[in-house]
Order: sequence, then structure tokens, then C-alpha cells
Amino acid sequence: MMTSRSSRLPATLPQWSGGFTIVELMVVITIISILAGLILSTAGYVQKKGATSRASGEIAAMAAALENYKADNGDYPSNSSSATTALLQALMPTNGGKVYYEFKTNSITNTGILDPFGLNYGYQYPGAANHSGINFYDLWSTAGGSSNSAKWIKNW
Repeated sequence: MMTSRSSRLPATLPQWSGGFTIVELMVVITIISILAGLILSTAGYVQKKGATSRASGEIAAMAAALENYKADNGDYPSNSSSATTALLQALMPTNGGKVYYEFKTNSITNTGILDPFGLNYGYQYPGAANHSGINFYDLWSTAGGSSNSAKWIKNW
């Protein structure tokens, strides 16, 4: 016995609407949100790492410039007034003296020299020799204002 083809098919065929369900859309949005969060956190880490590297390089360059300054002048710049202002005037004098380090114009402010984090570099030279008879100075960046001095970028 032969059955007709129409008797084997369901009476009504499901209609495909061509859209997505709300659950599918929520899953896709959740996955995109998670991926965006991972990318943004990684980008923040990379920016901080880059700023840390730049600050370290600038401190090394300023330290070399300070050594050249000492070789020419016999001593490091004093910090009798504002320490970073004294450092700026010694390394890049405005009165036509020898330039030891060229600071970017956007890194110089009224209060000092800005590090890549937007805060002032620190400079301290007490002027007195330590117990070994060696003069020393300190040059540092707080690496974005960290109160933990172990995270600071320093020349020592």
C-alpha cells in the first residue's frame, strides 16, 4: 500500500522568522562585554607599564646629565629653593648656559618637571658628603602617586 506524500508531512510547517531570540542576544552581549573588559584592563596595564618605562629612561638620562653637570661644575645642583626648579635651571638654563638635558616643553610647569604620570619628579641633594666621603643625590618619580615607596622609580 502506498501512502501519499502529503499524509507523511505535518499539517503546518514552522515558519522561520529570520531573527534572534532575546536569550541569544543576551549571550552575545555578555560575551562582548567580558571581552571588552579584558581588553580595557590590559590596555590600562600596558599604558602604566609604558609610563613606568619612560620615567625610568628619563631618570637615567637626567642622572647622566647630572653627572656631566658635576664634571663641569664640581658639584651637583643645589636644592636650596625648589628642588626640581634648581634641577631644571641647572640642566636646561634659560640664561644661555650649557644645556645638559633637553626637557619637553609640555613637561615643564611652574612647580617643576612632570613625569609621564603627570606628577613632579623629585630631586634632593643635601650637599653634604655621606660617611664614605661621596656626594649623592636622589632623583625619583612616585609612579603615579603611589604612597608605597617600593613602587617608586628611583636612581638609586
